[in-house]
Amino acid sequence: MSSVISKYLIHALVLFTAFPIHEFAHGYAAYKLGDNTAKYKGRLTINPFAHLDLWGTLMMLFVGFGWAKPVPINPNNFKNRKLGMALTALAGPVSNLIMAFLAMIIYKLIYFHATYSEIMVNIFYVFGYIVSLNIGLAIFNLLPIPPLDGSRIFSIFLKEETYFNIMRYEQIIFLVLIVVMNIGILDAPISALQTGALKIMDILTFFVGRLY
Repeated sequence: MSSVISKYLIHALVLFTAFPIHEFAHGYAAYKLGDNTAKYKGRLTINPFAHLDLWGTLMMLFVGFGWAKPVPINPNNFKNRKLGMALTALAGPVSNLIMAFLAMIIYKLIYFHATYSEIMVNIFYVFGYIVSLNIGLAIFNLLPIPPLDGSRIFSIFLKEETYFNIMRYEQIIFLVLIVVMNIGILDAPISALQTGALKIMDILTFFVGRLY
């Protein structure tokens, strides 16, 4: 398989697994905290087509950096608006870390216990990609930059007035973020954080090699 085809398949993997589960997690957390908006809008689903954004999908496929449609949330339905928004935002990256953890277990099970074959080698690499992609997505979204989840988590430490003043410029900040990502300014710090997270994930799944 050519490297170009592999690249597009990897990007499609993000669109059809990591993105929908990430967005579903936001909606489900909001639902459990008292906000039914995502449910009424048909977003409490892992069906990727309910979450894909046209431009975000094209960017992900051809550039490797994209986004899904944000899940609609009404913070007025939370008992504590700031805490509700922070927990709802946190649910997305946490879902990606859970997916990475489960994929790491399967990855190691194949490595330690599977019989060698070309099919198993391909499956092995697929789960390796799933681990790194989900960790990368979680780390990226935890950055305290609007409109990323990290900005909403960090908002719990800000006055509401300060937070909403910042969010007035969300679209401008988002455009700047796209440029910064394509230039590669954030590549080194994100890569360092991803490497650290992978090491932690490896430690947490230490038991897999001791099975059987």
